[in-house]
Amino acid sequence: MAAAPDPGEAGKGKPFKLLGILDVENIPCARDSILYGSLGSAVAGLGHFLLTSRIRRSCDAAVGGFILVTLGCWFHCRYNYAKLRIQERIAREGIKNKILYESTHLDPERKQTSGNGSN
Repeated sequence: MAAAPDPGEAGKGKPFKLLGILDVENIPCARDSILYGSLGSAVAGLGHFLLTSRIRRSCDAAVGGFILVTLGCWFHCRYNYAKLRIQERIAREGIKNKILYESTHLDPERKQTSGNGSN
């Protein structure tokens, strides 16, 4: 017999996929984009309904708000994520070059002496 999983570990084995395709836990920015999109949907739909009292158009505004806010958050977050990855790669290459060229004649920080030895 297998032991029953703890309540805190119930969802650890199976990833949460939205609509069966979007793995919210493992894709950077997916969770925040969906959450902010839901909030934008509620604000757009409720705001439109309070202004016009039309249910059908308010639902359209809610869907439009969800799409706009989700895509806006997604692109903003992915842009910052890509920028951070590029900065990390540049820093990693700089550290690697520092380790490789330290104390060699190729080290840019090493002071070059003049050609005649003693001055």
